[in-house]
Amino acid sequence: MTHLRSLLLAAAATGALLAAAPAAADNIVTVNTVQIFGTIDPAKINDYTEYMAAVNMYEALTTLDGDGNIQPLLAESWEVSDDTLTWTFTLKEGATFQDGSPVEAKDVVWSIERLLAINEGPSYLFSPIMSQGSVTAPDARTVQIVLNEVYTPFLTTTPILFIVNSDLAMENATDDDPWAQDYLANTSVGAGAFMLDSWNRGASMTLKAYDGYHLGWDDQGIDEVRFVVTNEEATVKALAQAGELSMSSDAQAQETYAAIGALEDYTILEYPTATNFYFKLNNQRPPTDDANIRRALALATDYETIREFLLPGEPLAGPMPPVFADAFPDDVLPPEFDLEAARALVEQSAYAGQGPIDVEMMYVAGLAFEEEIALLQKSILDSIGFNTILRPEPWNRMTELAANVDTTPGMTQVFYGATYPSPDSYFFNQSHSDAAGTWQSMDWVMNDEVDAMIDEARSTADVDRQNEIYRDLQRMLVDQQASVYVLTQRSQQAMHRCLDGFTWVPMQSFEFNFHTMKWICD
Repeated sequence: MTHLRSLLLAAAATGALLAAAPAAADNIVTVNTVQIFGTIDPAKINDYTEYMAAVNMYEALTTLDGDGNIQPLLAESWEVSDDTLTWTFTLKEGATFQDGSPVEAKDVVWSIERLLAINEGPSYLFSPIMSQGSVTAPDARTVQIVLNEVYTPFLTTTPILFIVNSDLAMENATDDDPWAQDYLANTSVGAGAFMLDSWNRGASMTLKAYDGYHLGWDDQGIDEVRFVVTNEEATVKALAQAGELSMSSDAQAQETYAAIGALEDYTILEYPTATNFYFKLNNQRPPTDDANIRRALALATDYETIREFLLPGEPLAGPMPPVFADAFPDDVLPPEFDLEAARALVEQSAYAGQGPIDVEMMYVAGLAFEEEIALLQKSILDSIGFNTILRPEPWNRMTELAANVDTTPGMTQVFYGATYPSPDSYFFNQSHSDAAGTWQSMDWVMNDEVDAMIDEARSTADVDRQNEIYRDLQRMLVDQQASVYVLTQRSQQAMHRCLDGFTWVPMQSFEFNFHTMKWICD
């Protein structure tokens, strides 16, 4: 009955999309995501679908290319003072918001002040180094940012400082809502390549191209992007069989990729990433507050089976993959599966001799490969003294549970890739106490020595010293077994033959900027 229901839902979803297709030969792409768009407010975004929306609807001072280099975007150039505290950006001429009004320095000032005031989303990266008044506009094309303290990775974070049309936002603000949060929750007011056209929360989102986009368009550019939110494998396959799917998510079951890859118009794109897959371990809550238990969980993970059959990837030796080679310690090796050693550690733990040890594993409900991984782990862990409680949850519920140490489960399956191209992204976002309470930091490290090391790395301009600290951090977190470091993802996506120009970018969701892609069909 469940299989029949899935097929019926797939057929209905496909039919709805086909019925909605316009007669005009616009370049329309349909993309499935397995996760909802929780918000489109650039001051509140924090996960991959939310950044996917933001990178298409909003622009920042800078962006990132496929090699990880910072490139000009709304800013055509910038300078930094000798003490690295004062950054001066010169805005390019001709960039406009989606209502046609020019992007000016006052918009940058207002957008950053709004981010700091709302204090959500990416604000935790900037609130220690900026305050109200840190950003000024000497003239319409000049933005000056004076940092409160030295923050070496600052430039690498500027691609996520998305700029809002301040005049339009303020027109829709109220005394009770001075930062127009209600308005920006439902409307795009950016300078990005696409505008929000429709949004059926939890089901779909449609973006349409902004004709006046400052980087221009050609005839092969994408006119419309339709996101379909589904983790039903049958629905994704049905969309491809109907020729409607342009790009799949990178979180489908292996069987789905095989089925779509066998279709005439589709290929399965595989590419290395800097996105890691972890079992986040709550270091502050029983039983994973015991280092012996954490190490046992790591030793009782069948890495090879997961990588070969369930989720393609490369071995991972700690919180950070070797993408930042100079900051990576070569003496830290990937973990190995050793069930007898795991059993011995369980017997040495503070929870030994009390019967089966309850441990929860949370994962995204409806993701077939995460369920398979959870079932594999349960079969292994239950054989060495655990009672593994599987806990599938919707992603938005998982992020709610992550906000509190007492509601974060002992183990959680999580993907995490750099939100900005610096080792700091892997260590601060996941392990610093100031970043605790997000889905990224569900291991709740809460360690003063770790905090101090991260702070020193952020504040020194000595690159060699930075890299030394990052290597020591990797060693320390691996020694503490803060998480189970399962793999670095080798991403897979089904691609229609007509969609061209996709390039992976080492920053969360920046590869999904559809202005960089084209629709080229023979």
